[in-house]
Amino acid sequence: MWGSKGTSACAAALWLALAPPALAQDDQPLSAIDWLSRSVSGPAPALPSPVIAPPVTTSATPSTIVVRPIDGPTLDGLGLIPASRAGLPKDLWGTSPSAEIARLIRAERVDTLPAIQSLLYSLLLAELSPPMDADGTGAVFLARVDKLLDMGALDQALALLEMIDDPAPEVFRRWFDIALLTGNENRACAMMLKSPQIAPTFPARIFCLARSGNWNAAALSLRTGEALGFIEPDMAELLARFLDPDLFEGEPDAPMPERPSPLVLRLMEAIGQPIPTTRLPVAFAHADLRPNVGWKPRLEAAERLARTGAIEPARLFAIYAERSPAASGGVWERVRAVQDLSRALDKGDRDGVARALPTAWQKMEEVELEVPFANEFGARLLDLDLSGAPGRLAFRIALLSPESGRAAKALPDTATQTDRFLVALANGRPQGAAPPNQIGAAVQAAFVSGSPLSDRFIRLIAEGRLGESILLAIDNITDGARGDLREVTQGLTLLRHVGLEQVARRAGIELILLERRG
Repeated sequence: MWGSKGTSACAAALWLALAPPALAQDDQPLSAIDWLSRSVSGPAPALPSPVIAPPVTTSATPSTIVVRPIDGPTLDGLGLIPASRAGLPKDLWGTSPSAEIARLIRAERVDTLPAIQSLLYSLLLAELSPPMDADGTGAVFLARVDKLLDMGALDQALALLEMIDDPAPEVFRRWFDIALLTGNENRACAMMLKSPQIAPTFPARIFCLARSGNWNAAALSLRTGEALGFIEPDMAELLARFLDPDLFEGEPDAPMPERPSPLVLRLMEAIGQPIPTTRLPVAFAHADLRPNVGWKPRLEAAERLARTGAIEPARLFAIYAERSPAASGGVWERVRAVQDLSRALDKGDRDGVARALPTAWQKMEEVELEVPFANEFGARLLDLDLSGAPGRLAFRIALLSPESGRAAKALPDTATQTDRFLVALANGRPQGAAPPNQIGAAVQAAFVSGSPLSDRFIRLIAEGRLGESILLAIDNITDGARGDLREVTQGLTLLRHVGLEQVARRAGIELILLERRG
């Protein structure tokens, strides 16, 4: 079918050189969705089992001696910040089974309180001792990376992955995802072509061959992979359009994929049919942060990523300030409101700030960006010492910022019952203040002296499963705010019991001031 025996032999040789390791094991090629988008939308498959060599002797003496470095680095022990700096004990995972830790990490919700998001980032990025049953496959490490991808924290995930000098295929495929979404595919392709055994699939190798300028090899690989059934028809057509767009001159556009992978996203962009990322997993929003993307998609992408804590608030507000909005409605109204407030603050115009602040705050509330807004403007608002309703609003915004301690000392003259309770909570003593509502009462109950832990948490701590108990407390707080407020009390009580007092206070303040009921 190739036209000659020589061409057929060449194709066979190329297939042998390019065939992914997984194909040799089970003859079941992974689709593009499996190997690219699963790492941002769901659990990834386990690392392949090592191949055991046959015995070379019948002696009773062991034929192989396995040597592992004592206290040497392992995948599950890698981290970006010291455990002490994260406020966590080095042996946090203790006796918890690796599989259970990985399951709990992957199950954590992204849409939760900013204080809880921040705690989750600490758990994912801290340099901790591996679980006692860690076997070197990196089950917890991969779960941590996958959750970072799920939150859109590509820079943080990449920093973890780059700590590995010789990545296995499962590590590299995540690294390749990130490269595609951030516009750094040339570096990833160079690594893939240098070490083809780590390449995820045929389409990835074809893409990289073309990126390196080896179009003939890419085209031959496409024909080979398609003939051998290693490339799905839709992907084959997309790759063909990418490799030779002239062949499709005058043809209808390629159909929009329902569930694109990062590779499909980049291929569609290359053939002139970019896919909007607004309905894709938040990690895809990074593709719209690139400087060659229009301002509106960049604004919307930055808002999504700031909402999950994946980018710093300063980056979002720098994009807000890039130029004047040329339209109205939606994101343009948020840009206009933020710019009005920023100009008034720059001028020290107290009256202008008082007029602009309520609108800007309302616009931030609509898209759940209150805490990034507070981090950006809280200290400056507090410095102005506003009066009346704007002063009370500035006080509450500052309570949501790193200036919460200073704000607690600046209770406005017009303080309400809620304000007084929030100050007491910020100071860690809400017991003597009247809670403003039921959720306030649930928060207060966690700060009562001697507030008991649930039986489940008592058991987990006694068994040396502290990290597991914190992950479950995160679930309690996130889910409890949407239903059973007793779970909020249990979760906050656990955080205080294990020394995460500031996290518990911040979460309590956010529960009262933010609308996060699902």
